[in-house]
Order: sequence, then structure tokens, then C-alpha cells
Amino acid sequence: MAMGKVTNSNDDCHYHAQAVAVAKTATVRSCVSAPSTSSHRGWGHRRRRSRSHRCHFRLFRFLLALSFVVLLQSSKLMLIELSTNPSPLLLLTVSVKLPSLPSVVLAEESRSTAGEDVLGRSHRKKERKRSKTENDDKKRFDGRGHLMQGQRLFQLGNYNRAAFHFWQAVLLHSNKNIDKNNNNGSTRKSNEQYSVDEAFTPFLQCYHIQHKLVDGFVFIAAEGFARGQVDMGKMYLEQALERNGEHDAALRLKDLSTAFDGGFHASNVDVVGLTNRLLEIRNEVDISGIIVSDEDVDPDSSFDDDSGNNKSRSRSIGSSRHDDEETNRSHHDPYGNQSAKPKINPENFTPTLFRKSPEEIYNIGTHYFNTKNLVQAAQIFELSCQKSDYKLSVACTNAAYIRTNLCDWGYLGRGFERDMKIVELVTQREAELYRSVQYSDDLDEDYYSIYGHDSNDEERIRALQTMRAAGISYSNDYRQQYPGIIHWKRSTSVHPHMMLGYPLDNSKSILKRYVSESTAGMDELRARLQDDGTIADRPTDLPYSVAEMRETFAKKSEEHQLRHEEDGTPLPPIKVGFVASGFNSKAVLFLSHDLFRFFDPDIVEIHIFSTGSPDHPQFIQQTMRGVDWRQRVIDSVDYFHDVRDFNGDHISLARFIHEKEIQILIEWDGYARQGERAMGLMALRPCPVQILHQEFLGTSGAQYIDYIVTDKVVSPIRLEGLYTEKFLYLPHHFFSKGHAVQKEVVPPALEYVPKDSSLSAFRLGVGSPQENACLSSNPLGTSDANGEVSFVYCNFNKFLKNNPETMRSWIHILQNVPNSILCLLENPTEGIPNLRKFVNEVTAEESYGGDNYGHDSTTLNINTRIHFIPWEKNPFDHQQRSHSLCNAMLDSHPYNGHTTAQDALYAGVPIVTRSDGDDMASRVTTSSNVILGLEELNAYNGIEEYEKIAIRLGKDKDFFQSVRTKLIESCLQTNPMHPYWDVPRYVKNFERGLMMVWENFLMGEDMDHVEVQDNEGFTGGTMVNDLVRRENKRKEVKKIRKLVVLDDYNINNDEGEL
Repeated sequence: MAMGKVTNSNDDCHYHAQAVAVAKTATVRSCVSAPSTSSHRGWGHRRRRSRSHRCHFRLFRFLLALSFVVLLQSSKLMLIELSTNPSPLLLLTVSVKLPSLPSVVLAEESRSTAGEDVLGRSHRKKERKRSKTENDDKKRFDGRGHLMQGQRLFQLGNYNRAAFHFWQAVLLHSNKNIDKNNNNGSTRKSNEQYSVDEAFTPFLQCYHIQHKLVDGFVFIAAEGFARGQVDMGKMYLEQALERNGEHDAALRLKDLSTAFDGGFHASNVDVVGLTNRLLEIRNEVDISGIIVSDEDVDPDSSFDDDSGNNKSRSRSIGSSRHDDEETNRSHHDPYGNQSAKPKINPENFTPTLFRKSPEEIYNIGTHYFNTKNLVQAAQIFELSCQKSDYKLSVACTNAAYIRTNLCDWGYLGRGFERDMKIVELVTQREAELYRSVQYSDDLDEDYYSIYGHDSNDEERIRALQTMRAAGISYSNDYRQQYPGIIHWKRSTSVHPHMMLGYPLDNSKSILKRYVSESTAGMDELRARLQDDGTIADRPTDLPYSVAEMRETFAKKSEEHQLRHEEDGTPLPPIKVGFVASGFNSKAVLFLSHDLFRFFDPDIVEIHIFSTGSPDHPQFIQQTMRGVDWRQRVIDSVDYFHDVRDFNGDHISLARFIHEKEIQILIEWDGYARQGERAMGLMALRPCPVQILHQEFLGTSGAQYIDYIVTDKVVSPIRLEGLYTEKFLYLPHHFFSKGHAVQKEVVPPALEYVPKDSSLSAFRLGVGSPQENACLSSNPLGTSDANGEVSFVYCNFNKFLKNNPETMRSWIHILQNVPNSILCLLENPTEGIPNLRKFVNEVTAEESYGGDNYGHDSTTLNINTRIHFIPWEKNPFDHQQRSHSLCNAMLDSHPYNGHTTAQDALYAGVPIVTRSDGDDMASRVTTSSNVILGLEELNAYNGIEEYEKIAIRLGKDKDFFQSVRTKLIESCLQTNPMHPYWDVPRYVKNFERGLMMVWENFLMGEDMDHVEVQDNEGFTGGTMVNDLVRRENKRKEVKKIRKLVVLDDYNINNDEGEL
């Protein structure tokens, strides 16, 4: 999800335009002397040195810096683990012989002007000061010294500065000790020998741990080109583009790389210009430039040192001697609780950053967010928020969102409470300002021509057109039934995906619908936003008229029915399309790709419209061990249309889909995967019936989405006001999951495979959770040899889904189940220190008289019983890991585990969940437990009941074993399969639901909720033999259709493939 770009334009669409450009840093230090840092001169005093002198001095320093000659005598073959959620292992053959850079002349015109990039002059000054610090470091350390300094900083979590030292160690590496003469004529022996791998591998890890591996590859490629190593540069550029084909810096570097085809010193190469542009790209992806030197930090400000200790200074946070009056003045905080107000750490910024406008600062924060530097982005957004007097709401809500990702909840969670107050008040205020409802009395006929009714019969229009509930009660009965069309002037500051994890009171759940409404209302308009800020015109024939489509399809249906009755011609199947960017190794495809194996070809004809890229072949072979879900879908469906060429052109894509005469279009992205999803497509109504399914678990807020697939537990009828869609109810849980029919997924077992005591390494499927102890060598944090783990609680959701209330409940559970441990997924790793800090604060508070649920406060620190495991790249191993590591899952609230929950359940791991929420995302596991007969694990009365159930599982062995046995038996049940895991049964019911909504559409009936009941002939469930029979039927029909339509479709052209 990309943050919106803020401009000074009054145009609301401009205000929320998606950021297109990535900030570029200045390439060459200008010939203006830096301000003296001598204490007796003070800030702003410049040395009285001639401009010529200054330029020559800086040119001399620049040439020295570029003239480091590194001779690495042999190529190294390194196996570098690059697990980027997930990503394959790569064998990188690195040619590391780097010759000297050519001399260059710094041309005046090569300097960047203040308006050329988002970062502007502030970053040029930052670059000058950073360069001085780096040059000082180069003088202080030899290669071994840089390596050790990098290792120290890496351990402290200062990955940016560590990267600088690791790279210097690479450049200064030598394979053998060399005697050198010092200035006094004596000799000294170089430091202990080290290998280039010791420096190069952690250098890339500094990028990888911050999810910036592609940036690391681009940095190395740019260095290679600049130093004349064209082959090395091209190799790393290729690696970067394989991982992200749209990476801005990599694409610009690719454009430059063609100039090196004839060699760096070719006569047609503009060495000066190319080198400057290479350095610009290199500096842009150089993470060591994100943290500025100590010279840029106000010595009177508060800051955290490397050890994490806070040092208090007299000046206010965020102030600087360079600040103007606007920056220095006290800002009014409308959200109260000054003690919970986030502190801005000026160590991370140059002083001139504080001079910038809130909008400029916001755009810099957007750059860091998009490059996944969350810690820096949170600080910059917060600075923008405070500097705007909290008027730039999008900066305030973005800062709150990132802090939630990082578990940066403030002392005892008070900061989180303040952030939720911000979200609530901002959304309420924006709904009052920008939301309106146009009632039925005032509706234009054009609307009805779009939404499917005869525009010439106004009375019939009002009788048949059922508008979705607006979530507000009206005194007029007519308006309660037909409240009208919802309009938004602009999007809210909060994004729909942000709202899923926010624990608002049930009485405020309508705010989540408002956020989705606003995004849906502006989605198509934003899709027409041009790079220059203008809005392209929409063709007058769009959106397509539902009324016209109904007339066309009704006529065809009558013709088909007539031929069927006359000569028995089979009725054609309904054309159903699925549009998504995630037809690759995404969670939605892991759960749902097996659906396509079992659709009845006599009932539906499946079309896939894939806007995303396939997985890299190396990733498929190494990480996925040859499993390609995309190819499995291609093999199963009737038509797979790779529509990446339409990406960014929703109008052409809408026409393409409409021309295929798709009758029902199912959306699988929601508001996820910004930049890949087909933004604005559904608003153009390419199909008469449009449905939201599976990926985004909440209302779309769109009046052009007709139905949302759900079930009666997840979305009870009493909550219909929280949705703009009508419900398409499926039996036996609405969530598709293919675990039981995927041969790669290992079914659970009642008994654990005994662990060989002679083997210390963890092996999947071996040992009990107590024995594996979350992969910790000291799970209880004690030297007591008799201390054994009694019970292992787990939660493998990303940190965004958790909050202080949930974390407190987990602490209480651990306190009340002796020797139990909690196993969490480190996602993201930057949040772990914040999470541990919060645990220490809570346990310390409760030790001094807090409500401790009868727990003896002298027990060891709970933090010693909380452990973290890394992300498992292979999804099948990740799923099986639940069986090996977990006794029970503690669900998140109000954003349940979804894919992770299905993984756990099929691993035989019961889930304790809260069932007191109203949000769709908060009720998924509740429905699962009902279908599985485990309703005793649902805490309908809230947090205290949630804790009691979890504590009972950990203490009552008989209760735990009965629950676990019942769950595992459901997974292993065959002939028939258990309804929860029965994929063909799910597909059969889904087909019936699609037929029902299509028949309602053709008949022009009022749109209403649709409930699917099990087919009378199918209530017994699926037998094992049915799996093969139904799959084979689909394959045979596909072959026949391929022969019939071969003349109508060009399989190899851009329009689609069979």
C-alpha cells in the first residue's frame, strides 16, 4: 500500500493522489563551504575562504574518495540467504576485481537544484556532513576495524550505519597480511585476516532486514558501473529487476547501463555525466545516508544513544537552532494526553528538514514508507503532523498506522490509546465534512441507467431500486428502505486496510465502513490521475449500463432456453471472471487455487484476469520446491488472461472484460496490493453482477459491488448496516481453504513423532511443541535443570493485528499457566524491542499493586518466556511448523488470523478467539470454531473469558486433549470429508450462489441477501473418488472447448490464452 502524496493544490483528488515519483538525493556536493562546526564560531558562520580555494579543496576530496583502488584477487561464490517474505536462495557469483574510477570534472550544471527532488537542499547539506563523517571513519579504521564496527552497530540494530562500515570493509579487504611502512619509516602488520564474505554478506543483510534487498543490489550495481566493472553491474542490476521489475532506481540504472556496452572508456561515453548520474542513483539507495552525522544533531535535544538509554536535554523535542519561528512555537495537541504524545528524535534528521512545510515533510515520509523504512517514516510523518498543528490529518494517521505496525504503543499502551483517538476523531470529522447522501427523490436518471433499471419509468425505478443501507437511521420509512446514493468529496485520511486492525468500539464500527466508502468513491477518479496532476477524461459510454446489459443477457437467455426446449441443446454455462493481482505465491491463492479444480464446466465457464506478475522460476524451484500455483490455475480454468499490459489503464481493461461478455466478475484484491490491483476497474461496471470475495475481509464501501461472500456467523443480518453490499451467504464457513486436497500439505497426527535426544537441530514434524520450545535453547529463561515447558501458546500474525489489550491478556495467561511460553512471529523485526519494552512495563506495573489475577509477582520476568521465530519462506513448511511448535493459538482481535488460522487448524492446533466484535475481520475464527464443533473456544463475553479459556487449555490436560482430538479428526475425516475442509462441497455451494444471484439479476428482482443451502443431493459431502471424477470432468470439457473456440481466439496474442 502506497501512502498518498500531498500537494498544496486545493483539488481534493490531488490531495490523495498516489505517490508516483520516488525522491532522488543530490548527487554531487556543491562548491559552497559547509558551515563551521567550531564552537567559537557557532552555526551559520562561514570560513572566509575564496570560492576557488573551496572548490579546489572539495574537488580534491571528491577525487580522492572516488579513487580507492580495490584489488580482490579471486571471484567468490557465495550462498546468500535472502528470505524476503518469502524469496529464494540465490547463488551469486561475484566478480570483485574493481579498478580505479576514472577522473571526472565536476561540472556546474551537474548540481541539483532545490526543486529537482523531494529532499532538496536539506539532503545536499546532509550529504556533505555525512561525507565528512564517513571520511573521518575511513581514516580511523582499517578494513578489520570497519568490519568490527559494522558488527557492533548491527548488533545494536543500527543497520544503516553498519552498512557503511561493512561496505568499507569490502573495499579495503585483502586476502593476506601485508607489511606496510608507516609515516615514521617503521613497519606494522595489518590486522587479523578476514574474508570478503564476512563483510559482504552482512552488508546485504543490513538491506534485507529492512526489506530493502533490491536497494542493496542496485547500490552494488551502481558501484560496479561507476568503477568500470560493467559485468558485475549488469549482474546485480539483473538480480534487482528480477525481484522488482518496477523499482524506480533500478529502471533508471538500466537506462544508463546501455551506455556501457562498449566499455566505460569508450569514446562515445560521457564519463562526467554518467558518473554523476550513477552516483545519484547510488546515493538514493545508500541506506547509510539515512542516518545523519552527529554534527547535524542539536546537542540540546533529547536522543537515544546506541545502548537505548534516553538522555534528556533542556531544549524541546524537535527544535533546532536552525528552526524558524513556525517550527519552534508550541503546537496545540487536539488529542490530549501530552504524556502519550510521540517524541520526535532529531538525531534522524538534518536541521534544515525542520524548515520545510508539513506537506514537503509528508512527501519525504512517503518515500521512506514506500522503501519500507518504517521507523524513519513514522518519525517523519509525526513531524509533519505536529508541524501542521495536527491539521494535516493524513500525516497523523499514517504515523499512527506505522507505530501500530512496530508495536510502538507508548508507555503502558497510552500512546496507542491516543493514536486510536486520532483515528476515530479524524474519521468522524472527515465523514461530517465530505460525506453526503443523495436521496431517491433527487436521483438523476443517469444513475439508474448505470445501476440497472428502466430510466423511462420513474415509478418502477423507485420501486425496484434497493440502495444499500447507509448505516444511519432515518425517521422517514421510505428513506430507511431507499436511503439514496452516497457521495464523498475526497477520501478519508485513513486507508481501509489500516482500519481492519483498529479496535474501535462496536458502536464506532460504522467508521470502518465510512473509510471504505470514501476510498471506493474516489477509486476510479484516482485511476485517471495523470503524472502532471491533471485528471484524464472518462469516456462518455462508461460506466457500462447495467440496464442495457440486463436487456442483452435476458434476450440471449430466452433464445438459449428456447433452443434447449426444442432440440435439447445444452444451456451455456455462466461466464464467471476472477480479477486479481495475486495469481502467484500469495496467501489468497494458497487458500483458493484448488477451487478451480472442481468447478462444474456445465454450470460455469471460468475466466481469470491476472494483473500481477508470475513468480520467478528460481523462486518456484528453490523456495516453492517446484510448486507453481499460477500454473495450476492455468491448467484448471477455461481461460487465463494475463492482462499486465493493461496495468494502469483501467478503462481499456474494463472494455476488454466487457467484450468477453463476462456475466459475474469476482474481485480478489479489495484494497490490497496498491500499484498492482486494477484500481478503478469495478467502478466502470464491466459486468452486470460484481462480487467481493475472500481477500479484503470488510465491506468494499462501493455501491458498484453487489454482493460480498460471507456466512451467517461472520456477518449476521443485524450487522447489515456495516456493509454496502448484500450478503451472499455460504454454508459451512465462507472462507475457502484447500489444505485437505493439496498433496504438499502434511495432515496432522494425534501423536507426535519422538524427538531424538542426540539431535539438537529442529526438524519439521519431529518432537512435541514442549520439546521444540519455540526453537529456544532456554525457553523459560532459568538455569533450573528441572524446568520444563508445560504448554506452548502461539500467534503467527503480523504485529499490526495485535494491540496493548491483547498483549496484556497474553501476559496474564502466561502468569497463570506456570512454565508456559509464548511463541510469536517476528513480523516485523523492528517491532520486537518495542514489544519487549511494553511487556516489561506491564509486568513492572502489576508487580506494584496492579490487578494480577492472583499471580505471584515475584515470578521471573515474563519476557524470558516470550520467543520469536523468523518467517518461513516455504508456505507448506510454515503451515507444518504450527503442528511442531504450538499447542494452541491465541487469536488476534479485532483482526483475526485468516490464512494463519487455517494453517493452524489443519495442523491440529485449536484457536482461542474473541467473539464479541462486529467487524467481519474479527469474526472469521468464531465461525470456524462453530463449524468445527469447537464453540467452547469462542469468548463471546470478551477479554476476560478469552483469558479463562486459554488458561483452562494450558492447565486442564483432559480438556485440551478432547479439543485437539476433535479438531484433528475433522482434518482426517474422509468418505465423506468434513464440511469445513470439503473443497468440492464448497465449490458446489458457491456455484449455486452464483446461479441464484444471476437468476435474480435476469428477472430484475429487488437485490436482497442470498442464502445458499446445501444441495439436497450433496448433503453427504465429498467422497475420495469424487475428487478425481470431478477434476477429470473439468479437464475433459476444457479440451473440448479449446477445440471449439480455437478459431475464435488467438491463443498467443495479448487478448488472452486458453
